[in-house]
Amino acid sequence: MFRKYLFFDLDGTLTDPMQGITRSVQYALHHFGIEVEDLNELCPFIGPPLTDSFRERYGMTDAEAAEAVAKYREYYAPKGIFENEVYPGIPGLLAATAAAGCVNVMATSKPTPFARQIAEHFGFEQHFRLISGSTFDGTRTTKADVIRHALGFLRIDPHEAVMIGDRRYDIEGAAQTGLASVAVGWGYASPGELEAARPDHFVTDVAALRRLLIGPA
Repeated sequence: MFRKYLFFDLDGTLTDPMQGITRSVQYALHHFGIEVEDLNELCPFIGPPLTDSFRERYGMTDAEAAEAVAKYREYYAPKGIFENEVYPGIPGLLAATAAAGCVNVMATSKPTPFARQIAEHFGFEQHFRLISGSTFDGTRTTKADVIRHALGFLRIDPHEAVMIGDRRYDIEGAAQTGLASVAVGWGYASPGELEAARPDHFVTDVAALRRLLIGPA
């Protein structure tokens, strides 16, 4: 067994949330008079904390970014959350790692209630010991914050766990908290992003990830 505690990112790793997230961002930007027709332009919002993305990509102040996140959730909470698809092979992977004695943990920058709702909607919540996400009040937002919360809740040492994700934020969060990291070749990383983040391992597909985590099927 590679590690007992497997920390999985959600967006871009377990599910493809492109439609829901980008339409929610589009809705929020419209509130500020910013029109983006091509949803592909908004894919960089998939992964990092929303507040950071609104500030960095559209030059918003802290107050404007907070307002944008609130508008985003107006669309996302009732509709965008379900404009989402599970990547092929993920349910089987989660079932297999749990059956092998691993402890699956979701570590996501998405607010915990939303993450739990997605897991329940797609029927894989039973494979997770813990769903650790961000908080609505902003006290836990970064991937490192989410990982630290999970480590504390589980009362484990970082060397017992590995962080698995599709963006540099997952790899950097793991490095900041002492976890090993696995970058996955699907999802929404920009060209060269994961290589620059220097993950401990890189896998190209779900089958390769399974072999790394628990061995051959």
